[in-house]
Amino acid sequence: MVTLKVTVCEPTAMSTAVVMDPPRDVSYLRSPCGIGDSVASLDDVTVDFIANESSEEESAGEREEEIGANTELTNHPTDIPTEQPTHTETVSAQRPDSLSLAVAEPERWTSRGDGEVKLRMGESGFAAEPSLTVDQMFKTAVERFGSYTALGWKEGEQTKTINYQEYYQACRTAAKSFLKLGLERYHGVGILGFNSAEWFISDIAAILAGGFAVGIYTTNSPEACQYLAENCKANIVVVENHKQLQKILQVQDKLPHLKAIIQYKDALKEKRPNLYTWPEFMELGRDESNIQLDNIIATQKPNQCCTLIYTSGTTGQPKGVMLSHDNLTWTAFAVGRHVRLTEATKSQEIVVSYLPLSHIAAQMVDIWVTMKVGGATYFAQPDALKGSLVNTMREVRPTAFMGVPRVWEKMQEKMKSIGAKSSTVRRKVAVWAKGVGLQTNLRKMNQNGAMTRTPMNYRLAKKLVFRKVRKALGLDRCTKCYTGAAPITKDTLEFFLSLDIPVLELYGMSESTGPHTISLPDQFRLTSVGKLIPGCETKIHSPDQEGNGEICFWGRHVFMGYLNQADKTEDALDAEGWLHSGDLGKHDDNGFLFITGRIKELIITAGGENIPPVPIEDAVKEAVSLVSNAMLIGDKRKFLAMLLTIKCQVNGDTGAPEDELTPEAVELCQKLGSNATRVSEIAGGRDRVIHATIQEGINRVNENATSNAQRIQKWTILDQDFSITGGELGPTMKLKRPVVMKMYKEQVDNFYKEVVTPSTPDNPLPPK
Repeated sequence: MVTLKVTVCEPTAMSTAVVMDPPRDVSYLRSPCGIGDSVASLDDVTVDFIANESSEEESAGEREEEIGANTELTNHPTDIPTEQPTHTETVSAQRPDSLSLAVAEPERWTSRGDGEVKLRMGESGFAAEPSLTVDQMFKTAVERFGSYTALGWKEGEQTKTINYQEYYQACRTAAKSFLKLGLERYHGVGILGFNSAEWFISDIAAILAGGFAVGIYTTNSPEACQYLAENCKANIVVVENHKQLQKILQVQDKLPHLKAIIQYKDALKEKRPNLYTWPEFMELGRDESNIQLDNIIATQKPNQCCTLIYTSGTTGQPKGVMLSHDNLTWTAFAVGRHVRLTEATKSQEIVVSYLPLSHIAAQMVDIWVTMKVGGATYFAQPDALKGSLVNTMREVRPTAFMGVPRVWEKMQEKMKSIGAKSSTVRRKVAVWAKGVGLQTNLRKMNQNGAMTRTPMNYRLAKKLVFRKVRKALGLDRCTKCYTGAAPITKDTLEFFLSLDIPVLELYGMSESTGPHTISLPDQFRLTSVGKLIPGCETKIHSPDQEGNGEICFWGRHVFMGYLNQADKTEDALDAEGWLHSGDLGKHDDNGFLFITGRIKELIITAGGENIPPVPIEDAVKEAVSLVSNAMLIGDKRKFLAMLLTIKCQVNGDTGAPEDELTPEAVELCQKLGSNATRVSEIAGGRDRVIHATIQEGINRVNENATSNAQRIQKWTILDQDFSITGGELGPTMKLKRPVVMKMYKEQVDNFYKEVVTPSTPDNPLPPK
């Protein structure tokens, strides 16, 4: 799930941990090293897609591209074995009829925290890679990349860094501190806060000390924090600041296993027993003997649990996804190799950490794959998603970048807004360049990157526009831009492709340790989530005539089970050990996987027609650019209806949607002849111009419907946009459909109320 590129030396096979003398005690210090002068916000960037003379300075990757080939993307190191992943989509690949998991192989899964599983080793290729514990992988990284920067962050105007040697020692010190505070084997360490060096160190230290690393979403309520801490029997909770501390203190009395709380940012506002600052916490283990820690590490096995990822709980209480050492270390190896990341000894990969670390996507990208190749992770500011991310991007200039769809969409909106304010000439050049960019990149895509000659107009567009856009976004040396965790619209993909920024999709689950399929710069298709990671397998269960069926996973990335939930584990893993994703999809003739829906989201109308909602929702958002979110209704109903929200401003502190429209939305309203500046002036059909515009857009969508049953018959605009704080969206911006149905039950019921029409000779009542 990362975008780095590796020529990895294969580690020595080790079945049990080898105890290595700990490196010289390097205090958890931060050495200053400037990344560069601070820069302005995106608002100040003239991403009008053109402009002043282009700089003669260009990255090495760009120079290679100018001569027709980017060797970083197309040249495979000779020591990397090529392996064709496997997917099955024939009717013969059926899920067994005897689906009762009473007969499932018990050694392939467990719901016990102290359990072990049979690893899904292969006989050759990626699947045969020797299994490693987290400590073994980390020690290998220290041996090979010890003096290279591992983590970097800003303190005021200064940039601080630690190298791999210091990073590993800090994790060992923290692990000894955890043990001194009473961390028990197979008990959790909850981590509640924004991405930071302390977050990473707490996570890895919990694993080294024999506990479970447990990320907690910063948006969780005190009750939600309580559930997770109780479920994993957390002995220790690490919090970022006073705000997060208060959540734990509110429920502390209900957590019988809790022994200590550590706050890693800001000064404590009050002293309490068993409450520590980060320096106090680190001091606890600094002079402790290594014997206890080394003994614990020596007993760890690759097939034991080390991390819990809690699902977002869109349909009930979160489930604790148990990931083994091998899940993490093998996936890091396979992803790094597959996306061709470079090791630090050749050219260090750089990533920016800003997505929630309680989600497996961020952990795999920011912690594990980066560690595997000796990359450097720089931390964004806590207000990254409120506008400061672009500043960090321009300072750090990552070589790989992962963004959820909403991040890409916000970039798109901002760039469109800035572009609209530029001069007529600039706008015309921008339109021309984007046309050239889209045409050229689509041709590249269809030829799998094997274009023999780069067109002259493309090279000119690159000089005038594309380089400036990349530099303004901090993507000037980024060779791989990825998106995942939620669906992204074709419109957004084409927008960035037209600017010579291919945004590559990947797909997976918490239960597959993150990615299962990944698109590559020379192997991708628009709206496809890519091809299999080598060493993994896909089965399409019960495909229909068009090849659509449930996507099932197999490989060493498949999770151990759900903590203390054998029944839920049996629902997810069938008798043969295949992980059933709940997603519907199909392969094209070239092996690219396309997601076509989700079984639980599938709308089955009263007439019995199966309708996946996402394609229709995306079509409406594309047809009506004012629309922020759309949710299709119609399960067990006579016709389809839709809830819509309008693009509005978001409160910078709370993340809550506000009544004021975004500047782009106001501008669009004015072009349409509306004076609306607030959602409340539009919602419920109050603005006739906007109402008519939306209806026209829905009519266009309906014209392309494959059947009458797939036409939207009614719709309404809600008073506020969906949000994480409102409860309609999950932490990765996924729509929580059951929650929305409950919250807006009145509006939904109104769609389907029988309207009694007076019976007249001209309007007779239809027969019942």
